[in-house]
Amino acid sequence: MLTGKKVFISGGAGVIGQELVKKLLQRGVEVMVGDIKPRPHGWDSSIIYRQGDLNYISCQELQRFQPEYVFHLAATFERSVETYEFWNENYEHNVRLSHHLMHCLKDIPTLRKVVFASSYLIYNPATYTFQEPAFEAVNLKEEGEIYPRNLCGVAKLLHEMELQFLHHFRGTSLQTVSARIYRSYGKNSRDIISRWIRALLRDETITVFRKEGLFDYIYAEDGAEGLIRLAESDAVGIVNLGSGRARRVQEVLDVLALHFPHMKVTEGDSDIPYEASQADMSLFKKWTGWAPERHLEDTIPEMIAYERDCSSSEVRSEPFRILISSVSKKIPLLKSVNKAVQKLGLETQIIGADNNPNCIGKHFTDMFWEMPRLGQLPVTELIRYCNEHDVKCIIPTRDGELSYYAEHQSELKQHGIHVMISKPDTVQKCLDKQLFYETLKNAGFPAIPTSTSIKDMEAEKYVVKERFGAGSESLGLDLNKEMAVLHALNLKQPIFQPFIIGKEYSIDLYRDRMGRVKGTIVRSRDLVVNGESQITKTENNPELEKLAYDIADHLGLYGHAVLQVLVDEKGMPHIIECNTRFGGASTLSVEAGLDSFYWFLLESAGADISEYPFLRSKKEKRLIRFAEDLIV
Repeated sequence: MLTGKKVFISGGAGVIGQELVKKLLQRGVEVMVGDIKPRPHGWDSSIIYRQGDLNYISCQELQRFQPEYVFHLAATFERSVETYEFWNENYEHNVRLSHHLMHCLKDIPTLRKVVFASSYLIYNPATYTFQEPAFEAVNLKEEGEIYPRNLCGVAKLLHEMELQFLHHFRGTSLQTVSARIYRSYGKNSRDIISRWIRALLRDETITVFRKEGLFDYIYAEDGAEGLIRLAESDAVGIVNLGSGRARRVQEVLDVLALHFPHMKVTEGDSDIPYEASQADMSLFKKWTGWAPERHLEDTIPEMIAYERDCSSSEVRSEPFRILISSVSKKIPLLKSVNKAVQKLGLETQIIGADNNPNCIGKHFTDMFWEMPRLGQLPVTELIRYCNEHDVKCIIPTRDGELSYYAEHQSELKQHGIHVMISKPDTVQKCLDKQLFYETLKNAGFPAIPTSTSIKDMEAEKYVVKERFGAGSESLGLDLNKEMAVLHALNLKQPIFQPFIIGKEYSIDLYRDRMGRVKGTIVRSRDLVVNGESQITKTENNPELEKLAYDIADHLGLYGHAVLQVLVDEKGMPHIIECNTRFGGASTLSVEAGLDSFYWFLLESAGADISEYPFLRSKKEKRLIRFAEDLIV
């Protein structure tokens, strides 16, 4: 029934999710997965994968995929007693996440059904927990008494109600079913059975609490099949999903003992009640005509073999830090990087670096490094600092440091440190305005004429600037020939260009490691102060976008870059320069869909970002830069 359908799975890289993906692919389903974890190793290339915190997935991304079915599995939980820190984690990754996803999905016209992985923790624990071991398990029915056991249970109940609310308004056009899943366990999981197996393989003593307790254990493979059966059926509302047969903790130990005859077990003290619960599967069987088929006796050997093989399909990402050099007062840039970190859901801190210990940027980072001047910083010392502080990514922000990072990027990469920088020859071509002009002119691009001698150029008025460095430094504009020559005497290495009246544009772009231009955003520079846009607005301009694509490919750029272009009164473009770094007002392009820092972090983690679409804002946006106070 699902064959040929489009299915979105939140939390698809989890234990049940991976089994679900496998089964859906076997059924010929087009799958998109969103998960905070990296893409599991060995997954079929047909799977569209979106790594990151799904609180930050855009409605555009989901609308672009046009899902017909949704399996919402993404959630956070704690196996034992919920800690104080779980207060916020539960809100962010259960309550807020579920609401955000359905906010984005609810009005997609193709959406036919949502299957939500809920929990039996919604039922009142007073009905199935006891002060003494129970003789048999309580059969929990869907209409049973409700009183969530913990914060996770409350979050699940809230989303069940949200789905019922949407179903009420969408009627038969959207079916929603909430599967109250019982004690799920499976390969590569954090469940207690998996943790015991890993400990026993290490010949460690395992600790057991309340071994007389009765739990309904459902294998992840059966859980995935059950969710699919619900999707393919006409099931709506609340449905239990368990094995339907409770097993004592002691029975789990007995099965483990068959495979670990010398296992060491200790009983821990506990004041928690004895649980005795199992799913009443009558309604589930009525809807689907199927029942879970796997049992502890045949699943535990599979899990042991899996753990022995150490062929975990989950890629575990280690916590790391991002170094942003020459932070100065680049607060918008720092905020953009922080947003990318949040979007990716990484355990990451941002280190701001500058040789000025009193720079403003230090107050907007997690750590600060009073970095030596690059002329006094051997790359070995930079590598040592990065290794000591777990830095895996470097984002340069100043023209004067680009050559240093470009020259040493290969050596840095050998130590697992990724830099958002182009190749050395590309950086050199862009820093040297004379070489930049000659390179583009020879390739047939409309670069603005540039010369080191005013004798080589005839113009009514001139622009005089330094050949190297930021174009705004010591800039002479709208000068006659005599004034231009005089102005040049005050510069180290002057170059001359004709002064052309026209409209100024910046074109932000990102080119990935595979040499593909990910996207471009054209911005009109409506108010420029000291070379930086104070007011800038995005503009749909296919001609300039195409020009930027072609130039980026010709130069071999990598990462974020900014082209400066002047369009004259006749509509002809004149390319002025290219900055191989994030620009002062490039944050507007990020807001318009050019997600440069997110893409860079993904690439640094080894992801192929061709799976992550460039979704340009449908509305044009304007950026107005102004001073703002920070009170600490």
